[in-house]
Amino acid sequence: MSIISLKSLQKRYGRKKVLNDLNLEVTEGEFVVMFGPNGAGKTTLIRILSTLSRPTSGKVVINGFDLAEESIDVRNSIGVLSHNPFLYDDLTLRENLFFYSRMYGLKKDEKTIKATADDIGLLHRLNDRVGQFSRGMKQRAAVARVVLHNPPVLLLDEPYTGLDFKAWGTVTDMLMKFHKQGKTIFLITHNVELGHKIGERLLILVNGRIAFDSKKSDMDLEGFKEKYHGLMEAQR
Repeated sequence: MSIISLKSLQKRYGRKKVLNDLNLEVTEGEFVVMFGPNGAGKTTLIRILSTLSRPTSGKVVINGFDLAEESIDVRNSIGVLSHNPFLYDDLTLRENLFFYSRMYGLKKDEKTIKATADDIGLLHRLNDRVGQFSRGMKQRAAVARVVLHNPPVLLLDEPYTGLDFKAWGTVTDMLMKFHKQGKTIFLITHNVELGHKIGERLLILVNGRIAFDSKKSDMDLEGFKEKYHGLMEAQR
């Protein structure tokens, strides 16, 4: 069963076509990693999937909801992490998570807040202001915000940005935990080694089109690197 479905998706800015007749089906529970050069359209795609930008044409369905007609239901079905953590520096981590709990229509549940903070390794910082956090800690806190309402689909745009090695491991462990729970993960990264390690389906977006789509089990890391760099050279 497809939980993300894109049919003939296009996005234009004036005469510039950023996404070009994109077709994609993502099965419920898949861990999909998308790669591609700057300007390929990756972030534009995430913005469309997260309802922050409207496509020029085409159809998007997420969790059975049509993006054009049921955008509120789509928003309730997704957790989105972009380059901006969307946290309030003057509030503590607990206050931030309580705020987003209310935004998601959840009860003020201290148990859920603590469990989520514990998952990201920040239980001991619940009463500290987020403005005091390092970049890596803010990113981990942002992951907590994303999963707080238990969405079936996670959309992650470069979630490892600014993280140190230890934080990389914490975020990866969280993503693997969510994946085992049956969540669908759609992640964008420039890190070929990392993406190949954590994903089970690999996509390469070039000039607004999917130039490569394969299961990880069908291609080892060296073979994938060769394919990726070959596509990058071909577009120059």
